[in-house]
Amino acid sequence: MNAVIGLFASIGRLLIGALAGLGRLAIFAWKTISHAVSPPYYPGRILEQLMQIGWFSLPVVGMTAIFSGAALAQQTFTAGSRFNATATVPAIVVLGIVRELGPVLVGLMVAGRVSSAMAAELGTMRVTEQLDALTTLRTDPYRYLIAPRVIAALIAIPLMVIVANAIGIFGGYFVAVYKLDFNAVGYLTTTRNYLTATDMQMAVVKSAFFGFFIALMGCYHGFNARGGAAGVGRATTDAVVSAFILILLSNMIITLVAFG
Repeated sequence: MNAVIGLFASIGRLLIGALAGLGRLAIFAWKTISHAVSPPYYPGRILEQLMQIGWFSLPVVGMTAIFSGAALAQQTFTAGSRFNATATVPAIVVLGIVRELGPVLVGLMVAGRVSSAMAAELGTMRVTEQLDALTTLRTDPYRYLIAPRVIAALIAIPLMVIVANAIGIFGGYFVAVYKLDFNAVGYLTTTRNYLTATDMQMAVVKSAFFGFFIALMGCYHGFNARGGAAGVGRATTDAVVSAFILILLSNMIITLVAFG
């Protein structure tokens, strides 16, 4: 009997802890949103974060997109050749890149780079009491540190997804035309016929959600870091893992709602 009671007590503690964590995250998200949509703003901080999140992430995003587009074209051709369906390569490449691979891969790559950096920076500021010093100087950390990161992510990630989609489609085009002997004009015509404005809009909507989650998780875990250098390390890991989970979960929900 005691073992059964202990088991239920452990489950209850885990459930209460999870609900408390969700509550803290919800409060943090509400404070972040309320500060992001109301003045005063810090344009210099926003521009700095745009450079950090967007411009400096472009090389890795571009390489990821072109390699993914090229591999998708090759794999689609290999699978389609078994059923005499190789003509579907342009359509599958453009729809796969724009609807799924482009937004998700950009989100994951940027999350690995940006969420960890945000968590490490804010976590270091927390354990060295710099955040407390800002509060003492009547500077709101939410408005000065967190809101600019969220605003910059909401702007930078959709722009990077648009660029990555174009690069990924080019990667598929390059492999199809120069390796698989597709006609260049026919490939581009099929790509244009199958790509719709709705697909592009859905990619931008997804990427906006991804950008919010990337910045939110990085800031949340860094802002609440405790325990010195080890705590900063844990916050960095937790930020990346939680951003990955939220990106994949939100991608599934949006896809099911939009195309279900």
